Amino acid sequence: MNDDRRLLIVEDDPAFARALRRSFERRGFAVAHCDGVDGIEAALADCRPRYAVVDLKLASGSGLDCVRILHARSAAMRIVVLTGFASIATAVEAIKLGACHYLPKPSNTSDILAAFARANGDPGVPVTQRPTSIKNLEWERIHETLAETGFNISETARRLGMHRRTLARKLGKQRVK
Repeated sequence: MNDDRRLLIVEDDPAFARALRRSFERRGFAVAHCDGVDGIEAALADCRPRYAVVDLKLASGSGLDCVRILHARSAAMRIVVLTGFASIATAVEAIKLGACHYLPKPSNTSDILAAFARANGDPGVPVTQRPTSIKNLEWERIHETLAETGFNISETARRLGMHRRTLARKLGKQRVK
C-alpha cells in the first residue's frame, strides 16, 4: 500500500479507536494505532502515515504534544485533532503546532476525510454577530488553563482559584457541541 493511504490514530478510548480503525480500513486505508504520546515513536517505526487523527485529551498526556511530534516528523502529514472538550485556545494551539483541522466530537469518518481534503481555510465562512456569553468565556478560560497545565485538573483549579471538585463538576456538566 502506498503512503497516501496510511493513517495513524492516536486515541486512548479502545472502543472509539476500534470503530475509527474499521471505518477507515473499509475506505481503503492502512491504519496504525497508539493510545498516547508514549506510543507514537513505536507506531511511527512501523509505518510512515500521510494522515493522523489525534484525540486532544489522552490518559497519558496531551494530544497537542502528539501533534507537535507528528508535525516535526513530517510537515506534510495532514493531522486532524478530535475533542470532546473544544475551546478556542486549544484549537489555536493545535493549528499552530501543525494540525490542519480541529473537530469536535462526535465526528465521523466522513467529517474527518472532509477535513483532510480541505487544504486551505475558507474565507467565505460567515462572521457571526452573536456576542460571547459569560458562560462561554468561563468555559474558554477553563480550557485555556487546562491546556497550559497539560490537562492537570488540580493545577488548573489552583490557577483559577477554585476548588478542584468545583472545576471537575463544571467540566462534567458542560460539553461543547
